[in-house]
Amino acid sequence: MGVNRTEPPGQEGAVLSQAQGADSPASAADLTNRLASYMVAARDQGLPPKVLLDAKHHILDTLAAMVSGARLKPGEMAISFVRTQGGVPEASVVTTDIKTSAINAALVNGMFAHADETDDYELVTKTHPGSCVVPAALVMAERENRSGMDLIRAVVLGYDLCCRFLIALGPNLVRAAHRSVEGPSSTIGSMAAAASLARLDQTGMHYALSYAAQQVSGLWSWVRDADHIEKAFDFTGMGSRNGISAVLMVQHGLTGVRDILTGEHNVLDAFSVKPQPEEMVAGLGSRFYVSETAIKTFSVGYPIQSALDAFLTLRREHGLRLDNVDRIVVRLPEDAGRIVNNRLMPDVNCQYNIAVALLEGGVSFAHSHSQEHMADPQVRSVMQRVQLVPDRELMDPEAPRSALVEVTLRDGRMVSHFTRYAPGTKQNPLDTERVNAKARDLMTPVLGTKRTEALIEQVNALEEVGSMRELIRSLLTV
Repeated sequence: MGVNRTEPPGQEGAVLSQAQGADSPASAADLTNRLASYMVAARDQGLPPKVLLDAKHHILDTLAAMVSGARLKPGEMAISFVRTQGGVPEASVVTTDIKTSAINAALVNGMFAHADETDDYELVTKTHPGSCVVPAALVMAERENRSGMDLIRAVVLGYDLCCRFLIALGPNLVRAAHRSVEGPSSTIGSMAAAASLARLDQTGMHYALSYAAQQVSGLWSWVRDADHIEKAFDFTGMGSRNGISAVLMVQHGLTGVRDILTGEHNVLDAFSVKPQPEEMVAGLGSRFYVSETAIKTFSVGYPIQSALDAFLTLRREHGLRLDNVDRIVVRLPEDAGRIVNNRLMPDVNCQYNIAVALLEGGVSFAHSHSQEHMADPQVRSVMQRVQLVPDRELMDPEAPRSALVEVTLRDGRMVSHFTRYAPGTKQNPLDTERVNAKARDLMTPVLGTKRTEALIEQVNALEEVGSMRELIRSLLTV
């Protein structure tokens, strides 16, 4: 049986119903088949208007992260590496003149997307769907010459499987085993997006799931990476590469295991002591994780987003200045506080970013990535006034990345602000112009004004783009 054929016409609705079938014992045992059926149907399904808009926002946001990340150290090193690898010219490395194999391009474009802390973030699983799913989808869309709407549907599917896989495993259970949640989710999410664009049939989806599951990996040791280089690979480059590899092997005719989610020695049992298999298909077709994933307003680690919003609100409302602020206390959820407390990297150092916000009235992309600015004596002096308190009382599953900021003024007054949901979350979403503005700030220094504006315009009307190869030309610097 060929694994690259499409399903017979008129079967999409039946396939979707099967994927969302009742959770009888027989249905549960056939979980992989139900998911594979949905993956086939999803490439032709209609999307609610809000989901369509959210997908375009996240695609643009991730493209901006890729473009800016290509000029940071992890991106530059990834470019240097891929220039030595050769490869069949199937896909482009954005911002360069390099055309290489789809697998190589996915690795490098994925590393670009998480070369810093600009990419999006899903708050329940605490993973980064866009920076793995979008690079893989972009590579496969170019290789297969798919349309903008094909890309959108693939990205939506990728976000769904990226997040659902972690929920089925239990993110905290994964971390308890010293594993990274980002590596496993990025591999599954990237595979799903690539498989959609490759138009694998149902059998092919079974095999792609199995080849992706065999590559699921990643350790929590990335927290000790001081340069953000391995982290760019661990979070996204590895997953994008793995997902593309799985799909290309299946597309080429390689066969595999059909029941990787529920059969003997399945991936869920292997990676979790208490898996919830039905979470892989729960709400498919009605609950879309691309609409639940947050876009970062600031180019810093996600635990700092609400803290900056709360502090800048106080700065505006109370005229906070260097000469009238005595002390700043930032209270973050306990797990978040450990991630961003006096870290070596500027973009994940809470004290540094709050100090910059006091001095500058905001945090620019340049400052959030400047070791030199973080070493400035005045900045270091202000950082001493900032205390971060990991607070167990803020550990709220409904608002896992909130922040309470308390500022004591030199006249003895104390003012405070609590940001429950940072701007860019589903509870506090950004409109198109704010997403455009962020993308413009990140891409213009690399692509120039004309090319940046053309790309923003194309992505805002992505469903009308006939060939993604046309759009990709706007992402190249040659």
